[in-house]
This record gives sequence, C-alpha cells and structure tokens, in this order.
Amino acid sequence: MRSLWLAPVLLCVLAPAAVAQSAIERLRAVEQRYNRVRTLEVPFTETYRALGQGRREAGTLYLLKPGRMRWDYSKPAGKQFVSDGKYFYLYSPLRNRAERTPVKESGDMHAPIAFLLGRLQFEKDFKRFESRPEGDNLFISATPHNPNLPYRLVEFLVTPDARMAMVRVIGQDESILEFRFGEEKVNPPLATGLFEFSPPEGVEIIEGVD
Repeated sequence: MRSLWLAPVLLCVLAPAAVAQSAIERLRAVEQRYNRVRTLEVPFTETYRALGQGRREAGTLYLLKPGRMRWDYSKPAGKQFVSDGKYFYLYSPLRNRAERTPVKESGDMHAPIAFLLGRLQFEKDFKRFESRPEGDNLFISATPHNPNLPYRLVEFLVTPDARMAMVRVIGQDESILEFRFGEEKVNPPLATGLFEFSPPEGVEIIEGVD
C-alpha cells in the first residue's frame, strides 16, 4: 500500500526533470546540426509586439561563421541588419540612416540569433529549461544566465530533425520579438562581401546606438 502512495509522488518529482532532459536532448541535437553548418540561408518572418502595438516584417537571413550575419528585408523593402563580426548595422531606408553598435555592446533584440554564429552551447548561455510538445515539434523556453541582458526569456520551437523553426525573445520590458524560419539552404556559397555594410550615398551613420 505504501508503494502505491509513493508512485504518484515520484512521478511528480521526476516529471519536471524528465521534461527538462528531453529539452536538453533536443537542444543537443540542434547543437550538432548547426555546429556542422558554415553558411546558412533561410527565409524569415519577424513579428514585434510592445505596448499594445505591433509590426510584421519579412525577408531572408544569411549566416556565415564565424560571427557574420545579414538580414535582408523584403518587407519593408531595403531595410538591413548586418553584422560583420565586429559591429551591428541597422539600416532603415525610411529614416535614411544607419545605426552602428559594437557587437559586444549591442542591446538589440536580434542578438539572441547570434548564438547560431559560433559554436552552440545552450547550457552555457541558458538555464532552467522547460518544454512541452507541439505536435511533432518541441517547444522549449530557456532563461539566460546573465540577468543584465535586454531580454529575460528565449523560446524555441524545434522540429524532429533538430531544425530551429521559431525563436521568440521576451524583453525585460515584456516586448516580444518572434522569428519564424522557412526552409533552410545549408552551406550555400556566400561571399564575405555580403556581410560588409555599404551604406547608400548620403546615409547618416550614427555611432553607439543600442
């Protein structure tokens, strides 16, 4: 009789640990997948919500290891977010200016995607993993180790083949930046010049904006 009482207690204790373990195992598979990738091309949609307002944008993301990425926006046309490994550049054709920030100092909410640019180690960057199934996919939320980042939570949707289908970044101000990714092109030929920001003539570059 006593063992019957112990069974549900043990399940309550073990279940969260099992859920966390399944998340870590799936994230390790993600690490193995993307750590083998040198270049990546993938379409994305980007949704931002804050203070009751929102926007939806779209384009193509290019990654080149180590440390370089380029977001080319088709909506709004002409917008760019570029990292040459040293600086982040955010160019807005509507504002006719570009903001340049050192990568190490940037508070931009695109920054969590930069983890794809190095060698992935989720347990080094994040803690307190939680997960739940969403069909065949696994939804995982992770808290950054560093409490001083501009975001407090990052959520991932991972497919059975360890592809990152969605990344959602929850800001300290409760803003939400969500990326949905389409079909990947793995290791396409990408010239390094693609990741060098060349502002259009007459564009003002503002230093140190985050």
